Amino acid sequence: MIFITGDIHGEYDIHKFSTKKFPMQKLLSRSDYMIICGDFGLLWDGSNSERWWLNWLEKKPWTTLFIDGNHENFDMLESYPLTEWNKTQVHQITEHIIHLCRGSVFELEGKRFFAFGGAESHDKTFRKKGISIWEQEMPNAREMQYGREVLKKMNWQTDIVITHSLPQRLQEKIFKADDDDYKSNALTNYFDEIDTKLDFKFWFSGHYHISTSYHHKYFLVYQDILQLTDNGFTCVYSQMN
Repeated sequence: MIFITGDIHGEYDIHKFSTKKFPMQKLLSRSDYMIICGDFGLLWDGSNSERWWLNWLEKKPWTTLFIDGNHENFDMLESYPLTEWNKTQVHQITEHIIHLCRGSVFELEGKRFFAFGGAESHDKTFRKKGISIWEQEMPNAREMQYGREVLKKMNWQTDIVITHSLPQRLQEKIFKADDDDYKSNALTNYFDEIDTKLDFKFWFSGHYHISTSYHHKYFLVYQDILQLTDNGFTCVYSQMN
């Protein structure tokens, strides 16, 4: 089984993975996957508390896959050696926790995924470089070109897109055009470009701290846990329940 959820922000929003809130985990194994749409946050300051929660997540019965958001310690994340998993490049954080690098393409249960992390922090004026914000939160030109190249090799076709932020045109439709939190940037414009070319079934993103959808194709997910099915997906945990 494959599950998708939004940001966990380290220990702050990880509690949706508790047995009480997500009891069906008792039926899962390492061949089941939990995909986190960015702002993983358990590689931040190396504190004892952080290591405890990272170990707690490692002991969960599934395999965790995550893309980076904007609230990550990228220096710490990039200190992990690159390796190959499922024919794509990743950082192996623990035996069963894997960071999907930008432009990752992989297949699970017959579904093809394209994953591309990163986002711009809207509170960056209140953060300190190298301590609470890192310039790597925004992809560079090389990473974006790599994404184009892998999609071209796929003939611009995939099943599932996993990102942290959305294409700019969707930000403007879902949020107010003058919302200072979600102004256009190089990455949202890049996703606009991909969106116009790519043939896909569903696009999932985190970042916005809400769960909603647009045109039954684009899904913002936060506290919900969604399970992919043959025909789409179903919500197996919602904070509203």
